[in-house]
Amino acid sequence: MSQFDLRPLSAAEHARLAAGLDADERRVLLEHGTERAFCGVFLDNKLDGVYCCRLCGLPLFRSDAKFDSGTGWPSFFAPFDIAHVGVRRDTSYGMIRDEIVCARCGSHLGHVFPDGPPPTGERHCLNSVSLSFTPDGEPLPDLLGRGGGEGGTAG
Repeated sequence: MSQFDLRPLSAAEHARLAAGLDADERRVLLEHGTERAFCGVFLDNKLDGVYCCRLCGLPLFRSDAKFDSGTGWPSFFAPFDIAHVGVRRDTSYGMIRDEIVCARCGSHLGHVFPDGPPPTGERHCLNSVSLSFTPDGEPLPDLLGRGGGEGGTAG
């Protein structure tokens, strides 16, 4: 069980947090868009820390699960906590894929594919604009003021 408060955002919380997004972040997170390959700020990030949901701050992936997939998007073989990432069927663009979303706020993160490295064999392919990054030793975001696990630090 997650140490973080996974209760869905209220309409007011969602509106408050969404007001802080720029146009590209809104397009990806709220409208299920995709950023162009090889342009995301976190593609080549090599720092140790935790990648969190850009909208609500929930920790999603650790840097030690990141790998270079060669696809042009930050890729991870396992989430921070399996309960933090939801999976939905995506049939857009004439394909059948597994969309990954933040389990707390429902924001679009990217897609997961069964062609990743061991130990999971999964490739969680993310949009950089869907993420924020907290370096090891710094406090994790608590954008909702819920405390609990979010009062901790990365790493």
